[in-house]
Amino acid sequence: MELTGAQALVKSLEMEGVEVIFGLPGGAILPVYDPILDSPIRHILVRHEQGAGHMAEGYAQATGRPGVAMVTSGPGATNVVTPLADAYMDSIPLVCVSGQVATSAIGTDAFQESDTTGITLGVTKHNWLVTDAADIPQVVREAFHIATTGRPGPVLIDFPKDVANSTMEWYWPDGVDLPGYQPPSHADPAAIRAAAALVLAAERPVIYAGGGILKSRASEVLRELVDLTGIPVVTTLMARGAFPDSHPLSLGMPGMHGNFTAVTSMQKADLLLALGSRFDDRVTGKVSAFAPGAKVVHVDIDKAEIGKVRRPEVGILADCRLAIEALVEEIRAFGPIDHSRLAPWIATLRRWQAEFPCTYDRHEPASTGSAGSGASRRPTLKPQFVIETLRALTPPDTILVSGVGQHQMWASQYWSFEYPNTWVNSGGLGTMGFAVPAAIGAKVGRPDRMVWAVDGDGCFQMTAQELATATAERIPVKIAILNNAYLGMVRQWQHMFYEERYSEVYLSPDLPDYVGWAESMGCIGLRVESPEEVTPAIEKANEIDDRPVVIDFRTDSMEQVFPMVPAGASNDDIVVYQSQGTSDAEALQ
Repeated sequence: MELTGAQALVKSLEMEGVEVIFGLPGGAILPVYDPILDSPIRHILVRHEQGAGHMAEGYAQATGRPGVAMVTSGPGATNVVTPLADAYMDSIPLVCVSGQVATSAIGTDAFQESDTTGITLGVTKHNWLVTDAADIPQVVREAFHIATTGRPGPVLIDFPKDVANSTMEWYWPDGVDLPGYQPPSHADPAAIRAAAALVLAAERPVIYAGGGILKSRASEVLRELVDLTGIPVVTTLMARGAFPDSHPLSLGMPGMHGNFTAVTSMQKADLLLALGSRFDDRVTGKVSAFAPGAKVVHVDIDKAEIGKVRRPEVGILADCRLAIEALVEEIRAFGPIDHSRLAPWIATLRRWQAEFPCTYDRHEPASTGSAGSGASRRPTLKPQFVIETLRALTPPDTILVSGVGQHQMWASQYWSFEYPNTWVNSGGLGTMGFAVPAAIGAKVGRPDRMVWAVDGDGCFQMTAQELATATAERIPVKIAILNNAYLGMVRQWQHMFYEERYSEVYLSPDLPDYVGWAESMGCIGLRVESPEEVTPAIEKANEIDDRPVVIDFRTDSMEQVFPMVPAGASNDDIVVYQSQGTSDAEALQ
C-alpha cells in the first residue's frame, strides 16, 4: 500500500494507539493536517504551541500514557521548547512532531526555518530529523519506545515538508533494535540483599519516595513495603498521591516548603530508602548538611542519578516497581518483622506532627480593599482556606493541577492526596503558565474525573488564552485563581531577604478583569472576596459540567508560605511559621 509520508506518519500514530493530538498547524506541517481529517485520532486546536506541549504533559501525567503534540517549523517549534524542557526535568513521556522546511532548504535560512533538532538536543531523550519517508514507521515506533521506557521523557520528530509529500510503501516494524539504549530490566540480587539488611537493622528509617514511584506504577507495592516494614514515608512534590496522605505512616512532603515532620525526619534518620527520587536541591537544602547520620539506599532507573548528589551505601539500578517487589520478597524471607524497634522513632514523629503542623492565621477582619477600590474594608480571604474548602467539596479522586509559586506549595500542603496520578504540576523546571493547559490535557485524558486547576494570577495570565480551546472543544475544566495581586513567591523572597524592597512584583487585582476574561472566552466567571462566599462558589462550579469555570478568589496579598528552608541553608534551619503582621499591609494602596 503506497502512502504519502504525511499519511504514513498519521497511520503510525494510530498504530501506537494515539487517541488525541494537541497541535497548531502551519506551513511546514500542513501536509500532515490533511490526513488527520480522515483519522480517528482527535485533534485539539490550541491557541499557542506552548499550550499544546503542556496539554500533552497534563494528559500524560493524568493517564500514564504518552502525550502527543504537533507544531509547525520555526516559531512553532521554538514555542514548544519550554514544555519539552519541563517534561525532560519531570520525566514525562511526550512525543512532539515538528514541521520542518524542505530538506533542500535546510541550512539556507528559509522562511520559518530553525535548527529544531539542535535546539531541542538538551531537552529531549532523543530526536530525529526524518529525511526519507520510508523511515517514518520505524522512527515513530522508536520514538514511542524511548519516550515510555526506562526513565520516561520527551522525544521529538522533525518532519520536513518534502518528506511529508513524498511516497513510501507502507509497513509496520515488528519491533525496535536500539543497541545503545538498554534500560535495566531487573534489580541486582546482591544489592537487594544488602538493602534488605540495612532496612532490617535501621532504627530511624524513612522512605524517600519520588516521582519514579508514579512513573513505574509502583504505588501498590510501595504500600505493601510500608505495611511489611512499618517504615514512614515522605512523598516529594512530584510523588504526591503515590502514597495516601491518610495512611498512618504518611509524613507528607519534604523540602524547602515541606512540613516540619517530613523535613526533620530525613535530617534525623539513620536510613533513607530513596525510591525514584533524585535528591533535588529543593529537598536536600545544603547538601553537606542533609541527613548527616543516614545511610542511603538509592533505587533509580537512571544510572546518572545514583551518586550524582549523595553517594549511597547501596545503589540499585532498576525500575522502582521491580526493585520494591524484589525487596519485599527478600525482607519476607527473613521471617516475621518486629516493628517494636521502630516504636520510639514513630512516637517522635507523632510528637512532631502534633507540635508542628502546617498552619496559618485564620480569618480576621483585615486589610483595606484592593488597589483602586477605595477604602472599603472586607474580610481577608486566606489562600490556604480556599484550598482546604476546595478539597472538602470535591470527590476524593479529583485531579488537582497547579501552576508554579506560592499557590503550588499551598496546594501540596493543604490538599489530601489519596490516589496516584491525581496531582499534576511542574516540578523541576518550575514553569509558570503550566496549570491551565495542563488541566485541559488532564481532563481530555480522564474525562471521567473532576479536574480543578489552582493557579496564581501571575501564572494564569501567561497561558489563559487556552480557555478558548477548552470552550471550543467542550472540555469542562475548573480554574481557581488565588489572586493576591502579586508575583507572590518572588514577593515573599523580597520580603524575607531583600528588606521588603518590592521590585516589579505588583500585578493589580483588577487588571485584567478575570471574570470578564473568562466570560469573553465562553467560560463561567465568578468572583469571591470573603470566606463565606467560598463554599457557594465552589459548589456552583462543581455543578457546571458543560463548559469551563473560572473563580477569581481575591486572597490575602500578605500571606506567605511556611514552613520554609531558606535557600542554601541546612534543613535544620527550617522556619516553621510566622504570624502574618500588618507592617506592609498598605502595599496594595
